[in-house]
Amino acid sequence: FKEGSIRVNKQLQRSSDMRYYIERPKTESGVRYVPMTNAVSASFKRVLANRPRPACEPVVDGVSGFLFLDKNEMPRVALHWQKYFQYAVTKHNRIYKEELPKITPHVCRHTFCSKMARKGMNPAKLKYIMGHSDIEVTFNTYTHLGFEDVKADMLGYESGAA
Repeated sequence: FKEGSIRVNKQLQRSSDMRYYIERPKTESGVRYVPMTNAVSASFKRVLANRPRPACEPVVDGVSGFLFLDKNEMPRVALHWQKYFQYAVTKHNRIYKEELPKITPHVCRHTFCSKMARKGMNPAKLKYIMGHSDIEVTFNTYTHLGFEDVKADMLGYESGAA
């Protein structure tokens, strides 16, 4: 919190036999600091303030202090979050006529990347935040732009405003 950043240098995994372990990110570019906005910082502080105290703090490969625990007081892994998203989308689609598509935590990475590109974030900085070693991955895989995204820019160039 003091530096206003999140250090990304490890990832929690769970094997098919339910064994938890810690890995380094896939590439060296995956090891990075990600700046926290004020809203993100406030959200993390809220999570920390409301985090239940487990009977025994889980430790995985020497790492403890996981923010989110499951009903068995073990750290939540990607599959937990995928199921939560699936449940939320299913519930929404039962209630509302305009259905949501499949949404996963990984889709949120694509959405973040696309939104930052739309806002004009410097491509090298966006590549760094995403943890990609190659800018081609950032823009060819994670950034999804279309006609409406470029229309205003093109009209701005025409009028000299951009």
